[in-house]
Amino acid sequence: MSDLDGRAAPSWRAWAALTRVELLLTMRRGENLLVTLVIPIALLVFLVQVPLLPPPEKAGIGRIEALVPGILALAVISTGLVSLGIATAFERDSGVLKRLGGAPLPRWALLGAKTASVAVTVLLQVALVAVVGAALGWNPAGGIVGALLAATPWLLLGTTAFGGLGLVLAGRLRPELVLALANGLFLLCVLLGGVIVPLDRLPSIVAVSASLLPPALLADLLRGALIPGSVVAPFEALGLGAWAVTLLVLAALTFRVGDEA
Repeated sequence: MSDLDGRAAPSWRAWAALTRVELLLTMRRGENLLVTLVIPIALLVFLVQVPLLPPPEKAGIGRIEALVPGILALAVISTGLVSLGIATAFERDSGVLKRLGGAPLPRWALLGAKTASVAVTVLLQVALVAVVGAALGWNPAGGIVGALLAATPWLLLGTTAFGGLGLVLAGRLRPELVLALANGLFLLCVLLGGVIVPLDRLPSIVAVSASLLPPALLADLLRGALIPGSVVAPFEALGLGAWAVTLLVLAALTFRVGDEA
């Protein structure tokens, strides 16, 4: 990417241009929109209307209050791990990333653009969950805006962690394997990751293992921020922060724009 006079454009301008392209491509992928926008909203509406899960244990907490934090965590996971991971893997396999890698563009700009596009998509998801949640009766203490502001640090950490995980998978594995792994991990997060069903409702052997992993850490931090009477555990914040830094650094160190000959 270069200016009109032929000089290489500053890295930040290349990053901004790539971020715009990533967002446009995301909006054009129907399957991405299904996973990132439709499924979390559909799950929220379904679980509020059909009481499959046991009622919340805390007095005064309705079903919608108990569900929203997990749905927000699921939205972050679907965007960073599933949507970003699968799309990037197929772009790498088709040679798109290799062509971009041949341009005068630092690798951090490419990975940063993808991570930024995930953050923008998550922002849209949060807005949709807030609107639908309000329509279903979600009215947290301090108002919806105040509650979401309290949850913002954990949403950002979660976006970084799962965006990094998606890039780790996409940067080293074949797209078919990334497709299977990303969808399989997404299903595990829903069933056994402490996202929809809190850890204290799962078998102890599952709960102990899951409590150390990003899905449960993110969901518990969001519950601490959004559910009245809950608190944010410092060790969970440190744990999710450590996962976010580790996965992002690992992605930067191991990501390949194309398969070696």
